[in-house]
Amino acid sequence: MKAAIGYSERTGKKPFFYANAHEKDYVPLKPAQVEIHDARGLDCSLDVEGFTLVEHTSAVDDLSDLEQVAAVHSGEIVDLLKQLTGCDHVQMTPFGILRFSERAGENEAHDNSHPARFVHVDMAKEAAASARAQTAPKGKEILRSAQYNVWRVLSDPPQDVPLGLCSYDSLSDGDLIDCDAIFDPLDGSPEWGFPNYLLEYNPQHRWYYYSNMTRDEAIVFKTSESDPTRAQLMPHGAFDNPLAPADAPPRMSLEMRGTAYWFA
Repeated sequence: MKAAIGYSERTGKKPFFYANAHEKDYVPLKPAQVEIHDARGLDCSLDVEGFTLVEHTSAVDDLSDLEQVAAVHSGEIVDLLKQLTGCDHVQMTPFGILRFSERAGENEAHDNSHPARFVHVDMAKEAAASARAQTAPKGKEILRSAQYNVWRVLSDPPQDVPLGLCSYDSLSDGDLIDCDAIFDPLDGSPEWGFPNYLLEYNPQHRWYYYSNMTRDEAIVFKTSESDPTRAQLMPHGAFDNPLAPADAPPRMSLEMRGTAYWFA
């Protein structure tokens, strides 16, 4: 199918975006209509394309309950990433992130809950390397480390606003645009941020999504990696699904993030 993807363009000003106050964003969007392929049935891998789909059922009945997500589901994701990657240790971000299609009318009630309409990478290369070093287990010699995002839907199919994934092996040098991500918590605590990337259009990019996802599936994708020969910095973003009917359930999704380490 063809759909609009939220590319950005270069200007003389460094872009930035907020987790909540998107009216303050400076993201010079230049959307492009691209072919987005359904990746179901394809052999996509974490180290080549940068993403894969797995079957995964949680013991938590309601994954919108972020207290249960932190108490139970976080450990489930540790086990999943160890099984999937063969790593020795996983350090989880201690919270999950719920996101909602704008049609759900839930964004103002939740922190950092908007679907990302602009293509981005979760953290810039040097910042990600520093973050992986900070959470590395003490007293261990680290051979390799990588950050992963585990993304799943909590709403029924079809998804009105799916997650689009740009295959890492279709990127070229210079496609990424430096930007800053700024977190402005709804509880009034101080703002904080880190370097990130947006994506400039390149006709060589290959885009994918997974149709009709269920609660017992998850997309795992790579957001940073210490081995330069493996996929990393995988661009992704939300898009409007032209195949979804007008009365499709508004998307609700959960993100879990973990850093994997391989020991000597």
